[in-house]
Amino acid sequence: MKVKDVMHKGVDWVSPDTPITEIAKLMQGHDIGCIPIGEGDHLIGMVTDRDIVCKGLASKDFNAARMTARDVMTEGIHCCREDDDLAKAVHHMETLKIRRLPVINKSKRMVGMISLGDVGQSATTDLLTQCVKGVSAHHH
Repeated sequence: MKVKDVMHKGVDWVSPDTPITEIAKLMQGHDIGCIPIGEGDHLIGMVTDRDIVCKGLASKDFNAARMTARDVMTEGIHCCREDDDLAKAVHHMETLKIRRLPVINKSKRMVGMISLGDVGQSATTDLLTQCVKGVSAHHH
């Protein structure tokens, strides 16, 4: 099974100057927990719902009206390719201890997002168990 068989298609990314209030509305509207951040035609980072809470709301100088993606995003991006084996992508998530990966095509364009939830719908039980254990390990 390939990544493209289970990923969410048509995920958009936003610029680093996007207000976090707008990002929160996008998350709510699409029922997703993270938004990739891109500048020019490169992905440069990711904003998760947890980033908004921990680096935004919890910060001393929090100002919802002025805070942007750049203020709360996690820099650097890890991706997988749409034609990667699902097991490879899952192993990547496990190694990085992350729950979601942007998916790129051969032209390095983002074409979707894969999450543990997507994997849960279609992966073998062994693969899923291994991944959940790996990703969850750092939360103890």
